Amino acid sequence: MLATFLPFLSWARTYGRDTFNNDLIAALVVTIMLIPQGMAYAMLAGLPPQAGLYGAMLPLILYALIGSSPALAVGPVAVVALMTATAAGTVSEIGAQGFHLAALWIALISGVIMLAMGVFRLGFLANFLSHPVISGFITAAGLLIAASQLRHLLGTDIRGKTLPEIIPSLIANISSLSVLTVILSASVLAFLLWSRSGLSKVLMQMGFSGAMAKLLGKTALLIAVVASTASVWLLGLDQRGVAIVGDIPRGLPPIGLPEFDLSLIQLLLIPALMIAIVGYVESMSIAQTLAAKKRQSIDPDRELIALGLANLGAGVSNAMPVTGGLSRSIVNYDAGAATPAAGAMTALMIGFAVIALTPLMYYLPSATLAAIIIVAVISLLDFRTLPRTWAYSRADGAAMAATMGVTLLIGVEQGLMAGVGLSLVLFLYRTSRPHMAVVGQVPGTEHFRNVERHDVVTDPSVFSIRVDESLYFPNARALEDRITRAIHELPDLQHVVLQCTAVNYIDASALESLEAINDRLNAAGVAFHLSEVKGPVMDQLERSHLIDMMAGSVFLTQFDAMHKLAPEVTRKCMDAPRCETKLRLS
Repeated sequence: MLATFLPFLSWARTYGRDTFNNDLIAALVVTIMLIPQGMAYAMLAGLPPQAGLYGAMLPLILYALIGSSPALAVGPVAVVALMTATAAGTVSEIGAQGFHLAALWIALISGVIMLAMGVFRLGFLANFLSHPVISGFITAAGLLIAASQLRHLLGTDIRGKTLPEIIPSLIANISSLSVLTVILSASVLAFLLWSRSGLSKVLMQMGFSGAMAKLLGKTALLIAVVASTASVWLLGLDQRGVAIVGDIPRGLPPIGLPEFDLSLIQLLLIPALMIAIVGYVESMSIAQTLAAKKRQSIDPDRELIALGLANLGAGVSNAMPVTGGLSRSIVNYDAGAATPAAGAMTALMIGFAVIALTPLMYYLPSATLAAIIIVAVISLLDFRTLPRTWAYSRADGAAMAATMGVTLLIGVEQGLMAGVGLSLVLFLYRTSRPHMAVVGQVPGTEHFRNVERHDVVTDPSVFSIRVDESLYFPNARALEDRITRAIHELPDLQHVVLQCTAVNYIDASALESLEAINDRLNAAGVAFHLSEVKGPVMDQLERSHLIDMMAGSVFLTQFDAMHKLAPEVTRKCMDAPRCETKLRLS
């Protein structure tokens, strides 16, 4: 029972030497990636470098205690860092004390939101972010992230949070770029891009096995950091215009709640909610993908609680908001992480680095961190999805395009809200105009299909209609109007059968429409029937007066209805040769 609330007790019972070795190797490889990435993402968030390192300590330990994914590598990530910078920038300037305070409260508020969603099993709320919206948002955010790093790559003062702000600033300041910074940036970028596939090949040529070469290839970030830092120190590039990280405080982060400010919390509530949902969606997609490879399962509610606690840990340890990172999680998985203990080991290694190694990072150039960010976000950019989505569904394509456009031109928060809002509006519009098919019997079968798509048999006294949506307030009137039109168009009409194959729910407004349809048909001397009503829907209807008011019946199948209401036509249809029709069409 206790293991339900403290999941680490489950895997701790069987934890052995082999598992420890696998977790230790994975933790070491992830630590090598996470140290430069953590500092880089802190810079992206507008925070001091140590905020990224702190975000890879207490949050990882808390996640390891509760999380259900053995491979998910929690910590600072690019998209959440950008959203944090945007949200905190609305209340204070980067570098000011109020900016860091806002970032801490964003972590705390998003942590509380995730925790509450997990406790009350509200993870389904993340489903309101459709995949096209998330894909468009992440692609646009990746472009903004890359654009925001131009000032570090070029060594000039380029400002702005959106493309209309960044591009004019770039044009105005391009003449003041630092040539040495550009050379350093280009060198680091070229090496990191080449190392994504080239470094492991070189290592294999040196005699390393394929798996070992792939793992050692992940040390490219460390090589870039060491080489660029040494270059700045040896050549004195910091005295010649190359910006460096400078002093990073040694020691573990201070623990405690940030200064309480109710007005600040109110301003940050909506941005923190969006960060919580985006972080959860991103983490769950990564965790479920990796779990599927080993046929494992992920508990969504437990993940919410674990991520919530991780962000609470970030908020009280002077860190930045955290979530699962794609590249680190893949590396964690490939390195053989067997349990969430790998994350806890990573946290301990980061803690050692903060205590012992920070003086060595003094000459680390900001351009190197910017190059690390650029290489990391390349994987976020997917420009092929938009035309594919548009070709398949104009509605989803429009939501994706709107998300990308608003994010790039106005801001990340507005882009996400625009995508979600447009998706909901288009969903309501689509379901308010449900596909309704008049159906007839396919000769030689008990199947009923659309009269406009198939050669079917019908009876002039029976009007059979299938509605391909659940019935609720936006679309109930459409069904009412269609049946009313049938009354006027069919003079021999005696029965109307509503085939409910695709109806999963009937709300109160739709129930009133069905009652109105029944009253109108009764007045015209026509019986109203239902067929193929699903169990949960029938349970609903039995709690209403509709069934008692109906002059007609409720049939198990559409064939039963026609066999009862038009037996002669049904018999002849069954005796007819079987029709070679495309039953895949409705």
